[in-house]
Amino acid sequence: MVKVITYGTFDLLHYGHVRLLERAKALGDYLIVGVTAEDFDKSRGKINVQQSLMERVDAVRATGLADEIVIEEYEGQKIDDIRRYGVDIFAIGSDWKGKFDYLNEYCHVIYLDRTEGISSTELRSQDQSFRLGLVGNSSFLNKVERECQLVNGLHLAGVCTNMPEILSESVRSLPLMTEHYDELLEVSDAVYLRTHPGLHAEQVEKALLAGKHVLCESPASLTVDECRKLYSLAKEKGLVFMEALKTAYATAYARLLLLAKNGKIGKVTSVDATCTSILKMNMEDPDELSGKWDSMSEWGPTALLPVFQILGPDYCDMRITSRFADQERKFDTFTRISFEYPDAVASIKVGNQVKSEGELIISGTKGYIFVPAPWWKTDYFEIRYENPAENKRYFYQLDGEGIRYELVAFARAMSTKQILYGIEPNVSCAISGVMEDFRAHKNLRVLL
Repeated sequence: MVKVITYGTFDLLHYGHVRLLERAKALGDYLIVGVTAEDFDKSRGKINVQQSLMERVDAVRATGLADEIVIEEYEGQKIDDIRRYGVDIFAIGSDWKGKFDYLNEYCHVIYLDRTEGISSTELRSQDQSFRLGLVGNSSFLNKVERECQLVNGLHLAGVCTNMPEILSESVRSLPLMTEHYDELLEVSDAVYLRTHPGLHAEQVEKALLAGKHVLCESPASLTVDECRKLYSLAKEKGLVFMEALKTAYATAYARLLLLAKNGKIGKVTSVDATCTSILKMNMEDPDELSGKWDSMSEWGPTALLPVFQILGPDYCDMRITSRFADQERKFDTFTRISFEYPDAVASIKVGNQVKSEGELIISGTKGYIFVPAPWWKTDYFEIRYENPAENKRYFYQLDGEGIRYELVAFARAMSTKQILYGIEPNVSCAISGVMEDFRAHKNLRVLL
């Protein structure tokens, strides 16, 4: 039996894909088709795939040409698959000519002429593109601008800021630079908000009422009611409203979340997350603190994310301990929050003037997941057991700190009208609820 293998993304499966599969099938007796996972595509920079992995697998299966389908998930898998399945022929489109010559050491490589006049890229280019406006007084927008250039379907319309001096030349060169939010909304289909959390609810609502999609840095609002209202308004208007927290879209984080929920470490009994940094500012100057992001605003949503995504938002009790830089207790330099659940506990530590090891530990009845600092930008984590011989390490590529991945998810949601939330609305509202309790000094103990 002659076995043939071929690989592809097979996004928006079209006649060209089918012809390639037919010709690959004709080369032997048994055809194995490798469908490339989104995460592997992301690591190669190809991040404009429109369909989910399962949609693409189902489309390939529906052709009836594949005798077997495998998922391509990592660099070097082609060699592993050729050896594992005893492959005789590796077939691929001629647009990859020369790229896979190294596989001739393991099997016979054949480049097949591609069908002219049609491609997934061309089909994607026919999809609607969106004009994105950037909003905020943060150099973080420079990163967002760079990552937008790598995302299919997003075109930057302009920026609304009061501090153009901190923005890169490319951001300042956008078609519109204004201090007036209304002006940016007029030329945009969607906005990315990197503003102070106290402004989020008003800015999100204004954009939604103007018919604009919104990607807003976490927290989406500072009260539960406001958060629920915003999600409800977006649904009513048929618009996309997503919370931007890059960690939620990182491949490694998504994988550890899945492993934790699927019982890989047994029943989860605790989640402990630490996020800290030391900002350069005069802590004695009230004006210097005014408008700055305190510890909870800066790090709270990130630290709370794994707690609520793994244990859920329905905790029984919450205790807050904080150190403040001002007598009014509006700017915390360090905060620790402890949660109690019916069958688990959790804790977060966040600080803007305290430095600690920024790790994430998820403990279970069989083992634990350890994510080293900085866990919120991780490309690596471990699952550890009582017997060290059973420990396993996981490595994943992280490009653009995860920013581009959330932009891809946002662009796809606007295009397909199907939102695959990185942060579910109930988690988003739970985060807003903690922010609300913190600002109300509920269950608060103050460190002197």
